[in-house]
Amino acid sequence: MKVTLKYSSFVALGIIAGATALAVENVRLGDPALTSGISGAGPLKVAEIKKFLSDPANHAELSVDLPEGLAAGKEAIYIPADNPLTRAKIELGRQLYFDRRLSVDGTVSCADCHSPSAGYGANTQFGVGVKGQTGNRNSPTSFNRILSKSQFWDGRAKSLEEQAVGPIANPIEMGNTHAAVVKFVAANEGYRIQFEKVFGAAPTIDHVGKAIAAFERTIVTGASPYDYYEPLRKFEEAFKEELEDVDSFKSDDPQNYDKYIALKKLSDAHPMSESAKRGRDLFFSTKSNCSACHVGANFSDELYHNLGVGMDAKEPDLGRYSQTKMEKDKGAFKTPTLRNIELNAPYMHDGSQETLEEVVEWYAKGGHPNPYLSDKIKKLDLSEQDKADLVAFMKALTGPLPKVAEARLPE
Repeated sequence: MKVTLKYSSFVALGIIAGATALAVENVRLGDPALTSGISGAGPLKVAEIKKFLSDPANHAELSVDLPEGLAAGKEAIYIPADNPLTRAKIELGRQLYFDRRLSVDGTVSCADCHSPSAGYGANTQFGVGVKGQTGNRNSPTSFNRILSKSQFWDGRAKSLEEQAVGPIANPIEMGNTHAAVVKFVAANEGYRIQFEKVFGAAPTIDHVGKAIAAFERTIVTGASPYDYYEPLRKFEEAFKEELEDVDSFKSDDPQNYDKYIALKKLSDAHPMSESAKRGRDLFFSTKSNCSACHVGANFSDELYHNLGVGMDAKEPDLGRYSQTKMEKDKGAFKTPTLRNIELNAPYMHDGSQETLEEVVEWYAKGGHPNPYLSDKIKKLDLSEQDKADLVAFMKALTGPLPKVAEARLPE
């Protein structure tokens, strides 16, 4: 465990800025210790919560590293200065995320539309809210959000904190009011003592949003077969001539030979198929142009594009335009991450495409023509094998998600 010291300003905890040197714990996201909840079984008792809160280590600020593969995107990590991560805040957010009592009738939680069992999305065309109501957009995934500021398909929430409280008051999602949720958590002793300890004050809706956002920032995808293959591929490319005679390479350059063997062992233990390898090459080529938008460690440019999806409707969803009122943004929606994409069917902002094969076919035909179609969308000259290889590559982007306790909630 790496621990550093720094001066911090936990005013909410009653610590005067600069007066006390606080330990900052460095953690790697994906560690189940961050998300597996307070140890034990059954509903959380007040005594268990008090014991957890009494440990100073649970209130130390956390600095974070990302898992292999995703770590290349560390520069995009966004944790607001006024919402530092702590174990106690993450745990409080975990409880709120899975608690259906935050909805008006106690039937819907954040996790019902962003479920661990569905890759932190929902395997329905639209999210299903209270009384079985549905909207007109597919549930976006809630993992790897630590790499993003604006949230939702149209970017209407400027932060994860703002996004976290939006569905609570949405009449077709959780159907509640912010005031009613604050009243509930203030009246529940298990929640109340956590808010008072974590934020140094009685709960507010802003505190609710900060806690849920803290938890969501810990949900990240682990290394996929692609992430194990890519370092090996780069090594083999750099040492192509040397690897033509492995025995000589072993004797002439034992250090790099050992590195090669280690990389190969990891890749072999998490294999990519030959189809997926071909798909990888095609994905990053100008022939497919996939990486024009699905770029970086999280395979998303975090920007908004019109792909023509749904634009043939009588009254199409105008997406980003509803926020910016700029003509160029009509029908534009945020680029989703491709990590763990095979777990998140159906696809597109309207859930209109059931399989990855359909998605590839959509891109191949050049989307649906409309005046606002992105200039990145063009017809592609892809064979059936090319299409199959692209799907295989996307499936090779699937990595493990953190172990999360779902049922341990305050009594």
